Amino acid sequence: MTKAAELAKMGEVLTNSQIGGRRNIIINGAMQVAQRATSVAWSANGYLTVDRFQAVNNNTAGRFTMKQSAITDLPGFANALELDVTTADTSIAAGEVTTLQYKIEGQDLQQLKKGTSSAEKVTLSFYVKANAARVVVAELMDGDNTRKIQQKFTTTTGWTRHILTFAADTTGALDDDNAESLQLQLWLHAGSTYTGGTFTSNTWAATTTANRAAGIDSLYTSTDNNFFITGVQLEVGSVATPFEHRSFGEELALCQRYYQQYGFNSGTNGRVLGAGNGGDTMLSTFGLLDQMRTGPTANYFGAGTDGANFNVYVHSTTTAGAAPSAFATDGRQIFWNFAGNGSYPNSAYWIDMGTGSTQFAFTLDSEL
Repeated sequence: MTKAAELAKMGEVLTNSQIGGRRNIIINGAMQVAQRATSVAWSANGYLTVDRFQAVNNNTAGRFTMKQSAITDLPGFANALELDVTTADTSIAAGEVTTLQYKIEGQDLQQLKKGTSSAEKVTLSFYVKANAARVVVAELMDGDNTRKIQQKFTTTTGWTRHILTFAADTTGALDDDNAESLQLQLWLHAGSTYTGGTFTSNTWAATTTANRAAGIDSLYTSTDNNFFITGVQLEVGSVATPFEHRSFGEELALCQRYYQQYGFNSGTNGRVLGAGNGGDTMLSTFGLLDQMRTGPTANYFGAGTDGANFNVYVHSTTTAGAAPSAFATDGRQIFWNFAGNGSYPNSAYWIDMGTGSTQFAFTLDSEL
């Protein structure tokens, strides 16, 4: 690019783009945070490793391991999300799908001005490499209005920054709430149900299933296949600015709006969850690490996977393996009810998880 072109681009950014504050709509785009695990062999759809990135694999045969991988060959980035094929699939059934998804709340997208005459273009950029050249579709899906827009890119064996600017959409405003409004989806494999139509690049339209992945290649042609991605950025405007790095602490806090875990790697004595004053019924209030998107669902792990592994201490009496009789949350704190000890109606108590070598943990999930 000539100096004049660089200056022109800089002027465009200054005129049309946000130059201060947070530009990147994507959380954890540098794949720094992986609260759940760093490597998981796919067995069910969901958030497996790297936070906020969901793997979907409705496939009769093809399988992969999803990883948070350390990388040293892309300056400025230490981690990537990797999909490593473990079972090939060369006989593709019509309804098969493998995608990598990222979902965004409507209230975080109002700057797109979608559905108005002032609607903005939006630019997606990311770094990708793979073991071979394969065509992938990047799709923005407006779930509030059942509309979509797509572009293709081709992987290479070295890290390449792909920049895709999507047209503005003057049809269909996005809801201003904490529900999913927009989904970024990378199509890595699909059957004829999704590939049998006609691909139209960079044009907003009502969703036609057969057109969504037309012309893509399959991830599953060989167990040698892989796919790496990092540096994912979505920003308002037609210019891809340098990737906006945030500290690990910032990214972790943003991820904890959707997922939190307690008790993991906390030692053999669990974690104190609350204290209070009770009798036959004891109420414990436990503040969360960060306010969550909505009231989360609790999932229990380890001994007492139904939640029956809390320890309730009153005076010298311990009720081990207790389960809460009620669980409620408003996204900021948890309210537990435990059976009390009537012998000490006005006594202080405290609650923890696990004891001795018994380790117990639970997670709170409010993912989109």
